[in-house]
Amino acid sequence: MGTPIKIVIIEDDDTIRNGYEFLINANNGFKVVNTYSSFDIAQHTITADRPDVILLDIQLPGTGGIAALPKLKRILPSTLILIITVYESEQVIFDALMNGASGYLTKSTPSVKIIEAIREVCEGGGPMSVNIARMVISSFRRNQDSPLSKRETQILELIASGKSRSMVAKELFIDLETVRSHIKKIYIKLDVNSRSEAITAAKKNKFI
Repeated sequence: MGTPIKIVIIEDDDTIRNGYEFLINANNGFKVVNTYSSFDIAQHTITADRPDVILLDIQLPGTGGIAALPKLKRILPSTLILIITVYESEQVIFDALMNGASGYLTKSTPSVKIIEAIREVCEGGGPMSVNIARMVISSFRRNQDSPLSKRETQILELIASGKSRSMVAKELFIDLETVRSHIKKIYIKLDVNSRSEAITAAKKNKFI
């Protein structure tokens, strides 16, 4: 057996964090060298852990996962970072990838796939959950002449996926009134009067 892949977990939910640790340590060739409930705690000692891979949540107390990414890459430039989160917003995904994440998994990912993703990222891959990869691909197929702004497109995509306005606000870290304002602008730009009409028009024209 060679040297095991060393992993650090940064996740604020105790049950999830302990579950990941148990899962990973149960597999030969992998070793969790430390776990933390936040980046703010981890930053003081994580360099001494010398991890090969970090499993990083996005919604953390204090410094969030997206903001933590460039800081982690600065102090551990050769360490690979896998996002593992409940968030599936396109903007959050692209922010994570642009800030240095090597892969993006949702927390619904089966345990065996998490192990495979850790191995894949160490071999130079960029693992993503199926729905995340589909979202990234669809963004490249989108009509580049869309009248909708990036934020308006995000909001309409989330609404089209069945999310309520309050859920959209929570996922994008914006207030409910801002969501309402964007939706009004979407209706005006698409010349529609309802959610269903907006979704139909946007899909027909490949705006989402």
